[in-house]
Amino acid sequence: MRREYGPERLAGQGLDPNQYESGDRTIAKLLGATPARDHVDLVVTWRDGAYEVWASRGMIRFKRYVDDDGGLHFDVIEQVGDNPIANQDPFAVSTIDEEMQASGTSGNSSSDPNRAFLEPHAVTHPFAYERIAQLFDSPRAPDIMVSPKAYTYGIQPGQHGALDVVQSRAPLIFSGPGVKPGRHRIAARHVDIAPSIAHLMGFPQIILNGRGSYLKRQDGRVLVEILDAESPQRPRAVYMMLLDGLSHSELMHQLENNRAAIPNLARLIDAGAMLSHGSIVNFPSITWPSHSTIMTGAWCGHHDIVNPTYHERASRQTVPVQGMIFDTERFLSPEVETLYEAFKRVFGADTITVSIHEPQGRGADHNVFEKRVIGDKIRLKDLTIGLLNASDEISPRWMADDKSAMHREEVVDIRGMAQLINLLEHCGERTPKNMPKFVAHEFVLTDGAGHDYGPHHEGLREALYRTDARIGKVLELLDARGMLASTLFVVTSDHGMAAQDIALNANPTVEPVKAGIKGIFAEPMIYLRDMHIDCERANDRRTLRVAVFENDFATDDERPAVEGATVKLLDRSGAIVGEATTSMLGIVAFATPANLRDEDLVLEVEHSAFNSRKLRIDGAPIHADLRKLLYGATS
Repeated sequence: MRREYGPERLAGQGLDPNQYESGDRTIAKLLGATPARDHVDLVVTWRDGAYEVWASRGMIRFKRYVDDDGGLHFDVIEQVGDNPIANQDPFAVSTIDEEMQASGTSGNSSSDPNRAFLEPHAVTHPFAYERIAQLFDSPRAPDIMVSPKAYTYGIQPGQHGALDVVQSRAPLIFSGPGVKPGRHRIAARHVDIAPSIAHLMGFPQIILNGRGSYLKRQDGRVLVEILDAESPQRPRAVYMMLLDGLSHSELMHQLENNRAAIPNLARLIDAGAMLSHGSIVNFPSITWPSHSTIMTGAWCGHHDIVNPTYHERASRQTVPVQGMIFDTERFLSPEVETLYEAFKRVFGADTITVSIHEPQGRGADHNVFEKRVIGDKIRLKDLTIGLLNASDEISPRWMADDKSAMHREEVVDIRGMAQLINLLEHCGERTPKNMPKFVAHEFVLTDGAGHDYGPHHEGLREALYRTDARIGKVLELLDARGMLASTLFVVTSDHGMAAQDIALNANPTVEPVKAGIKGIFAEPMIYLRDMHIDCERANDRRTLRVAVFENDFATDDERPAVEGATVKLLDRSGAIVGEATTSMLGIVAFATPANLRDEDLVLEVEHSAFNSRKLRIDGAPIHADLRKLLYGATS
């Protein structure tokens, strides 16, 4: 038995009837006019009971259902042209050679993998139905979401954020007690990481909605394929290493062609379970949402960090979480549980959990982003200065290549190593029982290099080699304290990285601004600014009262009035039969001509801060048929 399962907390996300006109204008601008239509892969939204996916090659509307066991199912209820997300193969385009082949079939042949520019028909969109639907479960989700083509965003040689398989695939390795070594071909998702860790650590299951779960909200499953059922050992601790932005295909290339340059990663992989085709990350495939997914086992539509910058409709505030960096854990939904919190719940309040520059650290005892530090702060300062002054800790390449951001990011990784040394010193020598039970350690250098140089450039490779050397130091430090053999190591990233054609200087999300669309453009998300309009006839049947409000509710669950909106009353021919400006209460009134019926009257409403509206006085919108405009088909 299955039931329809739309957005869990519908509170303005997607398009409601007051937004159909502006929503269709926005989609038409993104897919019907250059340059945006040459740069956009997908435009997605929720409207009228279904999720919509629009592309130049076709559109679909689909519904989500859930069965009695919690399983999700998806049915396409309408299709015009090609289904743009029909191919959801998670194993496609997983090596550099396959990226080059896909670039060739895209008409972009090149011998340089950093110029492997992939058209939509050459990539896939893994778990697309689930990843799209989950986003709109959050009230912080946008009205419209834009997913650019794999190679058409920004002026950096490498980029991520889109739904396509290259930007959405991250490496994933489990190495340690209880793991079955080898390469495993598994259709995995990043929501599977947290429950797999919990299972390996022997967490008891809790019953949620009649089903067993390891975390307060669990969207993923245990990756049973990598478990060694015959092993009597369980790990005593977990050390997660997040090589931010590292391309899975680049890591595979190094393993197969240059293992000596990454001896420490190779050591962990050889002893552990590596997913041969990586793991599919959150959508959008961007840092802050993806890290929170890794740490909670929940999609961003459930943990509510939906984007590095998102808009809160009720408060009218735009929240730049990633730009803030510090004091951001409060934005995570209380309805989810982080691994730090879960470890303390299971093993006790005295359990030590650590976040080293991990973007999601809620509940960690050590988390410098939240100004919580374990260990001697003076010693930490001295360690940091000592490492920064070492001659070989920062590559001279960054400044020689005029990549000052890379220099700064290597400084961040050095500071992270100083935190680890200081923390382990504080916990004591050779006393594993007093050591941290869970550590999440973020290395940022690979992400900066992927952006600044591209996913397969020698600059990225140097960043990877230098990160591997730091991983070696981590292993040495743990080995010196007797922790190496008993620790489960998890190595992953928050997203993939795709080569970009920087000559395009493309940024399709903001193209609607040029067409006069009003909204908050938190790339790749669009929050439209629209008006809610009520029409009411007086008892004399001649006076028409029009009230104009903001479409989004405020914190008091009321829609604020829109003052200063120009309201025109038109007859069937378009002639103006009345015009007025709304008062501070958002109200105007017209005495309508006796010879005109309601069906002969149309309202045009304009305001400088909101999208214009054109509608019949019974509330029905008047706008072009988007299907006919884009595909020559009628709705």
